[in-house]
Amino acid sequence: MMLSMPLVISAQDNTWEQVQQNNLDQKYLVGAVPEVDGHVVFSTTINAPGKSAQQIYDVLHDELLKMTKEPNQIEQSRITLDDKDAHKLVASYQEWLVFKNKPLNLDRTRFLYQIIADCKDGQADIKLNRIVYIYDEERDMTTYKAEEWITDQYGLNKKKNKLARVSGKFRRKTVDRVDYLFNRFKQLLQK
Repeated sequence: MMLSMPLVISAQDNTWEQVQQNNLDQKYLVGAVPEVDGHVVFSTTINAPGKSAQQIYDVLHDELLKMTKEPNQIEQSRITLDDKDAHKLVASYQEWLVFKNKPLNLDRTRFLYQIIADCKDGQADIKLNRIVYIYDEERDMTTYKAEEWITDQYGLNKKKNKLARVSGKFRRKTVDRVDYLFNRFKQLLQK
């Protein structure tokens, strides 16, 4: 009797862990990676009541510039279009997305993307697109476009109820990074 108890508890724990993992993965499943005309485009509109287009532009300009100097950024990150009159910004980033960082095991990808900010009185329309991954640079470098790697078709299993074995980690990290950036911009503009 004593020997069977740990097995029962273990089975329950494994089931619970699997259910918990599936619940955690819900936000990454169908629809988590939006497509517009065959291209992966994350977008958001952030309301900034009482702020002018110029004020919003100034806040986002400073933040996009600050991002180019963060530790995960690679030298090529920069603002590529700075149209103060039209209140429009475009920035291109190359940064490291780290999947695993343990002694003797660094699993990461170079993550390239573009942010477009169109500022108006009271709001900013922000898009993140042109996503490319450069993976396994030290051994057998492979380049993936988001459209061929993290969409519902490629980033999920056939039943669309789990992340794909390899590309799923890219999908998860990308969605998390986009959520982080959009929330960061929202907090700044709604101060």
